[in-house]
Amino acid sequence: MKKTGLLASLIATLCISTAPSAQSQELYWATSGMFGPFNIQGLIPTFPTAKDITIPVSMWVLKHPKGNVVFDTGNNVAISDSAENCKAYWAAGSCDFLKPSQKRSDVIDMQLKKLGMSTDDIKVVVTSHTHLDHAGNIGMFPKAIHVLQKKELYQGWWPEKFQGRAVNGSFVLGDIAAARDYTYYEIDGELDLFGDGTVKIFPTPGHTLGHQSMKIKLPKTGSVVITQDAVWMQENLDGYVAGLNYSQQAYIDSVTKIKMMRDLEGAKILMSHDAGQFQAMGDRWHK
Repeated sequence: MKKTGLLASLIATLCISTAPSAQSQELYWATSGMFGPFNIQGLIPTFPTAKDITIPVSMWVLKHPKGNVVFDTGNNVAISDSAENCKAYWAAGSCDFLKPSQKRSDVIDMQLKKLGMSTDDIKVVVTSHTHLDHAGNIGMFPKAIHVLQKKELYQGWWPEKFQGRAVNGSFVLGDIAAARDYTYYEIDGELDLFGDGTVKIFPTPGHTLGHQSMKIKLPKTGSVVITQDAVWMQENLDGYVAGLNYSQQAYIDSVTKIKMMRDLEGAKILMSHDAGQFQAMGDRWHK
């Protein structure tokens, strides 16, 4: 009986020591300022009525036992504080339509400072795609491993023509060039980031050729899917197809995949540009 009890104790200890590290993960939802107000139909042409919206530019900070992660780095620091600064770095049309309100304090390095961290404390930077409001500050992370779908790196350097090949269009070449010589983990498909099942990256093409999203297991919240631009906002989940897609079919397939994760696994969908969701859940840690 004593040997049996000892064996059971050893097995229990082993199970605890090898359990996924979700128990100590924390996720912070930040924003690189806001876009708007502008007519929703500028982003979602299928929406039946005009209405003005103001939306967050979401970034994420994950504390993980194997290393800190940033998911998307927001708008480039150069556009901060004024329309003049914006037009000196972005195309004037992007500034005039999106109306970014980013202050210097909103930029990812200052968001990390607010959380008691620095860019050097980040082990991994995951970029959903290389548009101007998601890859803007990858150059701030020279020590990190940058994880992108390999095809998205090509997309950033040589976009589909209809999405614009101007060096400061939707894809701002300066954003990518600033990190050209960094360390990249160029993936093709899904990735279990730390090998423990707690952080999974998976492709969600449609918005861009190599767009990717992330599923994270949190100890109290459970599984969350951070969609970034695979699903901008609730209106997309309601069936209104987003604009600026390289492939409508791929976009719809990716939205369906995310909905299935919600319906089959009970995962919570966190959307990059949904104002109501950010108001309820943003600017705080989730455990």
